[in-house]
Amino acid sequence: MSQWVAPGSTTVVAVRQKIAPGWHTYWRNPGDSGGATSLIWTLPAGVTAEPILWPLPSRQRLMSLMNYGYSGAVLLPVPIHVPPTARPGEVLTLTTDAMFLVCSDRECVPEPMPLSLALPVREGAAPLAKPWGEEIERLVETAPRPAGIEARVTRQGGQLILTATGGPLSGDQAGADIGQVYFYPFDGGRIDHAAAQSGQRGSNGLTLTLTAGKDATQTALSGVLATDKGAWEITAEPGVPLAGAQGGGALKPLDETTATPAKTGALVFLQALGLALLGGLVLNLMPCVFPVLAMKAASLSAAAHDPARARRDGLAFTAGVLVSFLVLAGVLLALRGAGQAIGWGFQLQSPGVVAALALVMLLVGLNLSGVFHVGAGLQNAGSGPLSRLPGSAGAFFTGVLAVVVAAPCTAPFMAAALGAALVLSWPMALAVFLMLGLGLALPYLAISLSPGLLSRLPRPGVWMERLKGLLAFPMYGAALWLLWVFTRQGGVDALGLLLTAALLLALTAWLTGLAQAARQRDERPILTTICAIVVGVLALGLAGVAAGAARDADAAPQGDIGLLAAQPWSAAAVKAATASGRPVLVNLTADWCVTCKINERAALSSPRVTKAMREANAAYLVGDWTRRDDAITRELQAHGRSGVPLYLLYRPGRAEPEILPQLLTEGVVVDALKD
Repeated sequence: MSQWVAPGSTTVVAVRQKIAPGWHTYWRNPGDSGGATSLIWTLPAGVTAEPILWPLPSRQRLMSLMNYGYSGAVLLPVPIHVPPTARPGEVLTLTTDAMFLVCSDRECVPEPMPLSLALPVREGAAPLAKPWGEEIERLVETAPRPAGIEARVTRQGGQLILTATGGPLSGDQAGADIGQVYFYPFDGGRIDHAAAQSGQRGSNGLTLTLTAGKDATQTALSGVLATDKGAWEITAEPGVPLAGAQGGGALKPLDETTATPAKTGALVFLQALGLALLGGLVLNLMPCVFPVLAMKAASLSAAAHDPARARRDGLAFTAGVLVSFLVLAGVLLALRGAGQAIGWGFQLQSPGVVAALALVMLLVGLNLSGVFHVGAGLQNAGSGPLSRLPGSAGAFFTGVLAVVVAAPCTAPFMAAALGAALVLSWPMALAVFLMLGLGLALPYLAISLSPGLLSRLPRPGVWMERLKGLLAFPMYGAALWLLWVFTRQGGVDALGLLLTAALLLALTAWLTGLAQAARQRDERPILTTICAIVVGVLALGLAGVAAGAARDADAAPQGDIGLLAAQPWSAAAVKAATASGRPVLVNLTADWCVTCKINERAALSSPRVTKAMREANAAYLVGDWTRRDDAITRELQAHGRSGVPLYLLYRPGRAEPEILPQLLTEGVVVDALKD
């Protein structure tokens, strides 16, 4: 800027940000999160201010997010126009209300700051002001501007093909000398900011392949095309690719060392492995997993007299857990790679999967109650010609069942591990999921491989049959819980169909038990077997009809959770409540999440919490993830999570919320509200 201004002239002032280490501010398009610096001017009559001439930002990667902004120190130039009516000798006072959003990797702090500058009016050209005048002048000269570049954007599936020709991109050597290329869009959501950008140079321009964002509409795409030769503003109109933008070879890959390093290195990988192992161990204590693992504990006790069989079953159980986690992780990563917004427990967002699991739990309970038998009984499991294969197969599928029912749970330590896994390369991500499975299976594997621990288990006896009958009831309870989830997803009519299917399946199990008893008496129960098959087919067909009815149903009915008056969650609702000066407690939950329901009954439904919420005048917003909701999925991802529960407490005047523990108590919530 100049030391003074002349009437009718234009000068440039700048807002200088000196940013503390580990913190950053944002460009005009902050990327996947954050907020741009804003300036609201109060100017003398006739004086006008143009928008900020934004310097080129740096790329700031945080897990699966990519932001655009600044660190260290940055100057934001603003052209100021002085009217010809300004009189020499007067002083023009420029005032602006600046709002900075300053963020670290863990929190963001909005910083409002009133700024003012007194500019003398004199005749004639003025020298540059010190100490920033020369740097401001350089920024103005190098700021991205239109440069006669013609651009087109073409949608091809999930990709946007950006072609640009002419201007500084033309000429025989332009493509060869252009170096690295990156496109910064002016508007968020038009492209996937975190996805890689690849390109080709051509005889008269270049081509960039971008990944379409959630708001990739068939309209013009504006932004900054940054290259080693310079940066220019372009507007790509929808249309066919331009000639001369391809065929000259690949552009130089983007040098990520120029950006904030991606936090997906060896240290994050090792941390994710450790957290996954701990999360898997804690998963053994979660309510949704306990019924199946109690069955496995009883099975180990039955095998205590046969170490070889115990080792075989322990390894088979571990294999079932690991294979299931591998399959589940592969499906999850594949769907996310295809652009689906899903997270941990995604399969229970499907009414068909919930219906199938409810029927499986019912069959397991009937088996434990002795209505029919799969393999040998607990007391005789170690003998007989079928003991080896059925025993190992049974242990394997018990491991599969344990993983299936563990899906609704997100134990402590799991959230960070799964969040990291979803941004690591796929081999590393699969390793994290396998470590989670190892944690789940580890206690049982350790017991099965240790003769000393096996010897401490009680010997089989009549008590084992009684225990087997007792363990049937947690399975019935799990089936009832899944029926409730199914009702929330599909309504009462679909529930009626599923209950009828469950009744027919129970009849099938009883007929199968009769046929098994007849075969033990050397009889041939052909009619009973045929009836069991027919009724079983009818039961499964009716279950499919119920699942289809639930899938086609409207959104599940909403209800209040506990004593708190809940409103539906949305980003707009959070913003409106905090803008009015109210704290906001956000509960991202799902009906199939047992941990969520325990927290809601034990902590969020208590009179103490209700009283604390009223005293704080806090809003309570509930995001229901029982059925798929991409907005909630994105909110989970924004906080490094891939599953529920997630509890956020927003306070007025703070951009980022406090994340509460996954296992809530009354005291945790009340203390957070008091703070």
